[in-house]
Amino acid sequence: MSYLRMAGQFVVIAALFAAVAAFSDAPVYRQTPRGSAIVMLTFVHSADRKADCRRLTPEEIQKLPPNMRRVTECPRGRRPIYVELDLGGRRVFQASLAPAGIAGDGPSKVYERFVVPAGNHDIAVRMRDTPRTEGFDHERRGTVTLSPDQMFVIDFRPENGDFVFR
Repeated sequence: MSYLRMAGQFVVIAALFAAVAAFSDAPVYRQTPRGSAIVMLTFVHSADRKADCRRLTPEEIQKLPPNMRRVTECPRGRRPIYVELDLGGRRVFQASLAPAGIAGDGPSKVYERFVVPAGNHDIAVRMRDTPRTEGFDHERRGTVTLSPDQMFVIDFRPENGDFVFR
């Protein structure tokens, strides 16, 4: 009787395993259409402060508690950054990104994903992170060849002030 029971359990487990194995490969799920690639714009960057630091007068320093005395006062808030991305001569993204944090003193963040057909693409990315209202502080243009299912990332390196294509 116990052999019959063990054989029955084996058959049930084998059937469940076969069902799981069959559905693990079919139907095929694709996140992007066939023949397409992904361009991802993603970075974290802190813009300039909203106002410059200023030197405190001796009277202002004396008014502060002894444990909080300092020579300069720097406001915490940062400016938003303005970003544009063109793919193939067409503007696909433009945004003014506010700084993070309750006091608005954190970095601005962007994470955008674009599904494009594989092939050659002209890419232009621009960013303004200073008080200027026209033009851009950082810019990069280039032509890339994307293969199907490739993920192409556009990043920003503040230590160099350059956009990185990879």
